[in-house]
Amino acid sequence: MSSLEILQAVPAAFIGLCLFLGLMVGSFLNVVIHRLPKMMESGWKRQCAELHGDEPAPHTAYNLISPRSACPHCNHAIGALENIPIISYLLLRGKCKGCGAAISPRYPIIEATSGILCAYAAWHFGFGIAAAGALLLVWALLALTAIDFDTQLLPDDITLPLLWLGLLLNTFGVFTSLNSAVLGAMFGYLALWGVYWLFKLATGKEGMGYGDFKLLAALGAWMGWQMLPLIIMLSSMVGAVVGITLIVAAKHGRSVPIPFGPYLAGGGLIALFWGKTLTQGYLQLLAAP
Repeated sequence: MSSLEILQAVPAAFIGLCLFLGLMVGSFLNVVIHRLPKMMESGWKRQCAELHGDEPAPHTAYNLISPRSACPHCNHAIGALENIPIISYLLLRGKCKGCGAAISPRYPIIEATSGILCAYAAWHFGFGIAAAGALLLVWALLALTAIDFDTQLLPDDITLPLLWLGLLLNTFGVFTSLNSAVLGAMFGYLALWGVYWLFKLATGKEGMGYGDFKLLAALGAWMGWQMLPLIIMLSSMVGAVVGITLIVAAKHGRSVPIPFGPYLAGGGLIALFWGKTLTQGYLQLLAAP
């Protein structure tokens, strides 16, 4: 029996593999979350210099692979044994081996969240292309959530490939029909684009960024236009509760923008796993006498 046959025949083995893979990729997502915004900023500076006819400032290689990960406080290079998801954080007691500076708990949180969601996706969809697609969507949404919290940016480097990948998968009807996916991408973008312009015309201010339009378009491409109302409702409810809570607690000024991408991502994940169940339950509730 081949390895693929074992994974298909033994659900626990497939779930365990996805848990392990989720933990490992979660560790890499921490690199993406930290470095991608810096890479984008560096690229913008080079473009501005070129537009002004200036010589771009020399820079050392900085990408998702180089340089090697190191402590920001003492520049201690992080070895392989210090980079084991969750375990290394616990063994080091949340401190750098070189200087003893505190390591952000977000690193193991991202790793654990990735592992748990990937294991659940494996259990929910079972062995197959749907589970593989769900893993990719989970990783992309985790990275976008953390980046948007930090910088209020939703990088095109993630949202646009995510959109095209959703359309590609649904060419084969993995999550929905291709027709529904195309309409989902169109309506997803236009829905928030319309809200953006209505708010701007009414207040003269920008209520959200273009990255939110692209993210909802990507979610529509993955799950179809039928899931868009549920995603928007869930993300709006959670965003409103969190925003009001922060304002009441005096931890967030009314004029300080709150990123909407994390709530769209959360709504998208709920729709991915439980969207059909929630929609059917709502329709049955409406139909009840």
